[in-house]
Amino acid sequence: MLRIHFTAEDLARTRVAASIGVAAEVYYSLELLRDNRELPHFRSWRSAVAGRMGAETRPLTSLVPVRGPGIDLLALMGDVPSMDHAVDNLLHAPVSRLRRELEGLDFRPAHLPWARRVSEGDREARRELAEAVRACHRVTVEPFWHQGRSELVALSTRCASLMLEGGIDLLLRSVCAPLVRWRPPVLEAPYPRRVDVRLQGRGLIITPTVFSKHPVSFLWDPLDISQPPRLTVPALRRPLAGTGSAEADGSAGRNLGSLLGRTRAAALQVTAEGCTTSDLARRLNVTAAAASQHAKVLRKAGLITTTRRGGSVLHHITPLGLALLRTGALTEP
Repeated sequence: MLRIHFTAEDLARTRVAASIGVAAEVYYSLELLRDNRELPHFRSWRSAVAGRMGAETRPLTSLVPVRGPGIDLLALMGDVPSMDHAVDNLLHAPVSRLRRELEGLDFRPAHLPWARRVSEGDREARRELAEAVRACHRVTVEPFWHQGRSELVALSTRCASLMLEGGIDLLLRSVCAPLVRWRPPVLEAPYPRRVDVRLQGRGLIITPTVFSKHPVSFLWDPLDISQPPRLTVPALRRPLAGTGSAEADGSAGRNLGSLLGRTRAAALQVTAEGCTTSDLARRLNVTAAAASQHAKVLRKAGLITTTRRGGSVLHHITPLGLALLRTGALTEP
């Protein structure tokens, strides 16, 4: 049993993330492929992905341990929605961080020399690993991301509605019930052993995931105790399938574009996953100044919010923006 203890300050700082980020979803998808349990939501996905992993993906798949905890790509690559941004984070991660993430993991003997090269910060090894993350993403995540993103948006909408209706108390009572139980001031969740966690004023980030094999999981970074821990919860409500993604995404973009303009509509869709101004500029293929201007217009319309974290400016979609993505604005007049 996991018992998370909240103070009033923790409750004030608890929030819902748009997603756990592209890198973590990629790694979760690899863990799913190695899980022998019958998971109905992923049966079709497994059939589609089986046999497509090859030499391009091997630098990453060889780093999935035989047993026990895996590599924390969330810590190495961040919670960003952009693969380009995630890869850049990996290429510039401190060697001490790489070494910390790989030490003590249970790799197969044949893969130990490669794991050692990565942990020592070898530049070419980093590039190979980065390209392997991209290759895995193309196979296991990207073809299925239209549905995955839709379910993340749907969960964010439900959480926003709960917050508006009853505040953080209703959100904690409702999130992933009945697995997770809110008994103020303690949130209880299933866990392999009894653990009591005191947030110490950092709050909690409730983070939806698409590919995680766990009903809920608790994540924290022991190297950065200033950051709040995360409680991951599943976003999928129906089996994952990869049908119609390009067509549906294109239709949604055209319909929303008729209301907001093509680029600004694309900007709103990017913020549904959470992004920095740099992410937004990369995804839209515009300058940082242009991305900032699009964000300013969306913010003034009440469709997104903007906050600062460290040296970055973060944009998140609002309940009104989510409603616009999911309802009448997506239908041609």
